[in-house]
Amino acid sequence: MAKQYDHSKRWVQRKLHEDKVMPVIKLNRQALVVVADTTFFSRANGLTVFREPNLKKNVWWRQTVNERAKIYLQGKNHLERNGFTISAVVLDGRRGIREVFNGLPVQMCHFHQKQIMKRYLTSIPKLEASRELKTIVETLPKTNEQSFTVALDGWYEKWRDFLKQKTTDLNTGRWFYTHKRVRAAYRSLKTNLLYLFTYQKYPELNIPNTTNSLDGFFNRLKSLTYVHRGLRPKRMMSVIVEVLKGQND
Repeated sequence: MAKQYDHSKRWVQRKLHEDKVMPVIKLNRQALVVVADTTFFSRANGLTVFREPNLKKNVWWRQTVNERAKIYLQGKNHLERNGFTISAVVLDGRRGIREVFNGLPVQMCHFHQKQIMKRYLTSIPKLEASRELKTIVETLPKTNEQSFTVALDGWYEKWRDFLKQKTTDLNTGRWFYTHKRVRAAYRSLKTNLLYLFTYQKYPELNIPNTTNSLDGFFNRLKSLTYVHRGLRPKRMMSVIVEVLKGQND
């Protein structure tokens, strides 16, 4: 950066520590498909970014210490105040954030849905019910809402009694569902089903079915932080913001 701006390293460091005003992106005011997500470089050092995947451009970002709905609301309000319209949004499914975009077409990222299922069922499920549910989930990118719903409902009818099985704790006398992780996996799919095939309902918007466009950008940023891992977190985030600003020059 010192070479780029023809100044000393100390000047660059001072500029990095100055407060930054979120720039207005250099785009014609238009409808945007937004992929929105947050990544963390350390426990309390995160970045929320809105990206337009068709333009391959990040259109809003904000440093954050946690992933909360209010951060996404700030991004939505910023774009709308500056004359942009959000025509659709792609999210990772985190609870509460979807409500920020109420009334807009929302696509749940297929990759994140699969990751949720992996957490509940593991990569190699032992139970037959889990294996069958995992097989259904693997069809996500190549099926449609009707076929997926039929398959999921058929699975539930087959395993309904299995899911209702209960186990009693001999010490406390309290009961719990025996297969609670399988139940949780199924519940996740039922909850997100309405948002898994939004991209097929609005083909004219060219909505991606994953957040991969933004995930790839996050990976590049993290490679940058690894190269400069000797910097303090605050200064590192300032460098990252400069990278984000640079794309709009």
